[in-house]
Amino acid sequence: MAAVAAPEAAMTARFLVRPDVFDRLVDRVAVEVAGGRDLAVRIVDQTLAFLAASARNPGVGLAPSRLVDIGWHVFVLDTREYAAFCDQVAGRFIHHVPNDAANEPVRQMDVRARTLAAITDAGYAVDMDLWPPTGTGRCGSCADEGNCSASGKDGDENQGSRIPR
Repeated sequence: MAAVAAPEAAMTARFLVRPDVFDRLVDRVAVEVAGGRDLAVRIVDQTLAFLAASARNPGVGLAPSRLVDIGWHVFVLDTREYAAFCDQVAGRFIHHVPNDAANEPVRQMDVRARTLAAITDAGYAVDMDLWPPTGTGRCGSCADEGNCSASGKDGDENQGSRIPR
């Protein structure tokens, strides 16, 4: 059995962005989800942790939960701050890559386990309530039946599963 860092040893990801950026993202997420500001704070923190883990693991095939995906959507729309964040944590842009192919529950569980391990390995705390056993991020506007993942090094993953334009 692999050793897992105690929750006290894990970091919050909120300090990966300036406090004003964090607060602005929280305010925007709070508009998108029921649950108020407290839930929005948790979503933004897990979004940043997910993105930092994705930066450390290009091409591994990590995906956000549905709630974390909402945080990612909000962040990516703030293009200047998002691009600066990506440059800081990854040295490259972390593309939001929709996967239009439907995913089987077993595959979703594998992706979830891989994603949570990557977040933990990066030293960040995992808020398990935001990562339910099934349901990786399904992008309503970008992929009704697929889920979103972070781009790898070249930003061209999931080419075979995208709906042609």
